[in-house]
Amino acid sequence: MNLSIVNHGNAGNVRQAALAFAEANLLHEVITTLAYNPNVKIWRYLDLLPSQFNSLVRHELSKRTWTIKDHKIITYPWYEILRLFLLRARFKKISSITYEKIGNWGFLLLDSQVAKYHLQNITAIYVYEDLAAMTFEKAKKQGIFCLYDLPIPFYQTTRLIMQEEAERFPSLKHSIQTINEPDWKLKRKEREIELADHIFVASSLTQKSLTNIGINANKISVIPYGAPIDTFQPQPKSDDCFRVMFTGRFSPLKGIHYLLQAWQDLKFKNGQLVFVGENIFPQGWLEERYLGLYHHIPSVSHFLLNQYYSQASLVVLPSLIDGFGLLVVEAMACGIPVIVTVNTGASDILTDGVEGFIVPIRDVEALKEKLEWCYSHPQELAEMGRAARRKAEQLNWGMYRQRLASRVQEILTELNT
Repeated sequence: MNLSIVNHGNAGNVRQAALAFAEANLLHEVITTLAYNPNVKIWRYLDLLPSQFNSLVRHELSKRTWTIKDHKIITYPWYEILRLFLLRARFKKISSITYEKIGNWGFLLLDSQVAKYHLQNITAIYVYEDLAAMTFEKAKKQGIFCLYDLPIPFYQTTRLIMQEEAERFPSLKHSIQTINEPDWKLKRKEREIELADHIFVASSLTQKSLTNIGINANKISVIPYGAPIDTFQPQPKSDDCFRVMFTGRFSPLKGIHYLLQAWQDLKFKNGQLVFVGENIFPQGWLEERYLGLYHHIPSVSHFLLNQYYSQASLVVLPSLIDGFGLLVVEAMACGIPVIVTVNTGASDILTDGVEGFIVPIRDVEALKEKLEWCYSHPQELAEMGRAARRKAEQLNWGMYRQRLASRVQEILTELNT
């Protein structure tokens, strides 16, 4: 039994899935857009670029480093290089070409290349959302088992919640990608689910988004993501500031505006709200309403995040809908307590009041109450952080890899009996 894994990037969960299959001697090859290895000769040509641009490009490429040894990694890099160039050049300001259009084109390209050239000598193919329609169509004709990974709730659930949000905040409507997806892309998502022989999700929330549309629960395996306990560890905090942090791309979907409403009302002395990541709210939307209320750090290398988490008192993920939220397990690995909403899959792994708190979505008063408690109970908050680290150690990436590989082997064994 062997399989190939297909994804357009290499987020932590994707790398861990590939490693799980490699450790179980299941992995045939990894197929992706871009795989960066600074020791490979071709990347040395980057040194010909101006030093500042060279540093910028290498920073972006570092996010796409693969560490799967002794296995074939097939890349289709040109669309990703173009996307990165346009992203950094702010090309969309002078063109109708958007990042989303480029991304959609890249998904179709990778799907077609896998369908044409990478369905030989394998038992199964493990593909992520938006990359599987053509691949699964052809794979099924060849008797190849189709495994599907859905990292976020199925679009119908997300779309409903974000349509409600657009009604609450009409000025956000055009920036909410979920409600502006083209029909052809939504039909592809539906076709992928239909063709999948088995679906892997990280949370009960995502599982429910599938059973709500009639997918048999027996077709779905829920395996929560792991915590990076080896690379993210507790470090001493250098000050006594009550610092609340969010990391990642912050957007209406992440519920950041509700956190800001709560923070604005609390007016903590010696308090700081920090956002680390790309702001994808409409230009100026947050600044017009909350200028001076938060500190924004646009981009940080993933390797430096441990240092940022360790200067936080608390990490908050106020998402309206979220498949899991890797920032939660990263923070927990650093010994930082968390506040999440019931609509983040991370609520599956938390015990309310032990490693942090779970609050309803859009509930500014609940956020205020929990933030105020955390501010007023520093000793209890520190104990929550220690509990968060203990929970992270129980839910490490090694456990995720073991559970994923075992489940895939079980499925493929049943297929052959």
